[in-house]
Amino acid sequence: MDDAPRLPHLVVIPVFAGVNALDVTGPAEIFALAGRLLAPGRPGYEVRLCAERSGPVETFSGVPLLVGATLDEARVRPDTVLVPGRVELGPHGPVPQVDRAVVAWLRGVGPRAGRVASVCAGAHVTAAAGLLDGHRATTHWATAERLAADHPAVEVDPDPVFIRSGRMWTSAGLSTSMDLTLALVAEDHGDDLALEIARIMVMYLQRPGGQSQFSVPLAHLAGGRSDLRSLRRWIGEHLDADLSVPALAARLAMSERHFARVFRAETGTTPGAYVEELRLEAARRLLERTGHPLPGVARACGFGSVETLHRVFREHLGATPGEYRRRFRLAATP
Repeated sequence: MDDAPRLPHLVVIPVFAGVNALDVTGPAEIFALAGRLLAPGRPGYEVRLCAERSGPVETFSGVPLLVGATLDEARVRPDTVLVPGRVELGPHGPVPQVDRAVVAWLRGVGPRAGRVASVCAGAHVTAAAGLLDGHRATTHWATAERLAADHPAVEVDPDPVFIRSGRMWTSAGLSTSMDLTLALVAEDHGDDLALEIARIMVMYLQRPGGQSQFSVPLAHLAGGRSDLRSLRRWIGEHLDADLSVPALAARLAMSERHFARVFRAETGTTPGAYVEELRLEAARRLLERTGHPLPGVARACGFGSVETLHRVFREHLGATPGEYRRRFRLAATP
């Protein structure tokens, strides 16, 4: 039996002058939090920054990053390479910037990495290194046409929050670095850890590739009542149960009218709307990540019938469950 300690998952982030700080610090915070939440004995993440020269690297915001290793010193085999981006604001909108030193480094290290992920305009850097050829990819909506024109071997889709194509991952604008990193953590350690990180960071529920307007908030108002917080957690864990107002009111020993009034005051929405949103979110995840048939998805999420599932998807998303699955199912899902 091998009792050797398991090494942490190595994430290398190449940075350069003018890089967007959030592209770097957002993912780093999520990886660090994941390591703190993992059970003892399970290795977390080691994040290393590298640049053409060690020392302070000024970001777009002017806040410097202190980099301890050069690109030459970081020619290792990372488990994950995360490529941040940089844009300049031109007269016609954001213009992606490509750092040639990072491109050269990626050409050598990228093919050996376990996976390569880019954030926002970082896709232009990754594409310049030839790593996105033959892959479907996304980037900031304002630079997507430029990416497609400069790299015709890349299938560019400007709509999704992020895209996984084999071992290549790309994400859209700045804040989507967090969604992408949650997805990377979920791949490594499961959805439960990613969702716990989202709760702690007061983020939206992990957006697994659909457009941002398709995401459901992790919570409405936090509220001060512990009984309602517990009930909301219970609802999320029992979506296939009877979640009608009479049933939920009975769990809290309240009248239906009083329960509905208190619930709305605490959350800003009605019990019925809240339950439907959670069921829709759960159905979206199953459609994106599994090949489960629609009757099974409907039952597991508490919709009861495929007809109800269709109705809710059309009302909220303007698409059928089948159309949604074809558009947003992860490429690597079996």
